[in-house]
Amino acid sequence: MEAVTFKKLVKGHAYSVTAVDEVVYRGNMTKLVRIRNPWGEVEWTGAWSDDSREWDSVDRSVRARLQNRSEDGEFWMSFSDFLREFTRLEICNLTADALENSQLKKWSSSLYQGEWRRGSTAGGCRNFPATFWLNPQFKIALQHPDAPGQSECSFLVALMQKDRRKKRQEGKDMETIGFALYEVPKEFVGRSGVHLKKEFFLTHASSARSELFINLREVSSRLRLPAGEYIIVPSTFEAHKEGDFVLRVFSEKPADSEELDDEVEAKLPTETQLDESQIDAGFKNLFRQLAGPDMEISVTELQTILNRIISKHKDLKTDGFTKEACRSMINLMDVSWKRLCEK
Repeated sequence: MEAVTFKKLVKGHAYSVTAVDEVVYRGNMTKLVRIRNPWGEVEWTGAWSDDSREWDSVDRSVRARLQNRSEDGEFWMSFSDFLREFTRLEICNLTADALENSQLKKWSSSLYQGEWRRGSTAGGCRNFPATFWLNPQFKIALQHPDAPGQSECSFLVALMQKDRRKKRQEGKDMETIGFALYEVPKEFVGRSGVHLKKEFFLTHASSARSELFINLREVSSRLRLPAGEYIIVPSTFEAHKEGDFVLRVFSEKPADSEELDDEVEAKLPTETQLDESQIDAGFKNLFRQLAGPDMEISVTELQTILNRIISKHKDLKTDGFTKEACRSMINLMDVSWKRLCEK
């Protein structure tokens, strides 16, 4: 049950600021903020609330324009009360369009999904130099300065945790998250798929970073850096903390970006082909006895052969081959798929 103040504000609750205005009150301009409780019903009962006396001193036309007496959770309060009652204000943008310019700008955007996994990609922040380099890495190429004659490019980086509301129901809180940016070393500029190693981060300082690491659903920063290539390293504050995330990058001018990772390569050893003369004569005779004229064996027949052979090796401490193990071997070697479904 959330606690409610005597003026009917719910502690720890998130409210929305829906409007601001100014009214003449007793000969002075008074700044007002309109606030909405998304859950409705419970409303502020202090100064400038729906039934407060302050409205009696406001021009009737202004009062009619601003006042709403419905119980919808929306109310007015003075700006001074707003500063006293609330501790944090977050500005939410539906797009990354420049707030200080009335002319609409279309920003370029990139979105990546990633994860922090213990033992592989959960490296923590720079306080953990031995593992920081393990974090996911993303490259952004800032190629076009904001305006002619300028060298810097504006962009916005937003890091958001995924599924944390669901995990909160499982008793897990938000992780403390943030990010850092590093200029790509000259030898790697223009190259793709380069994952920077521990030695780089031990000897290079970041070019920019999130304002802080904090346990919020999303952390974002608007940045300006000289044109060039940069690595974005999102991380949890502590190492070995797991989670999924979404990384979004918005830039005023077109910018290329990509996820970086080490190349993964599997080199299979050359398969050795046995000559007929290399196969033990006793084994061949046993195989013919069990396989029959078609020279094919079932799961049960293979189990019999293998267990009979290993029974001769007293130094092997084993309970023998199970039927399931033999079925798996046949499935791997049966190129004709004849025995794949044999029980």
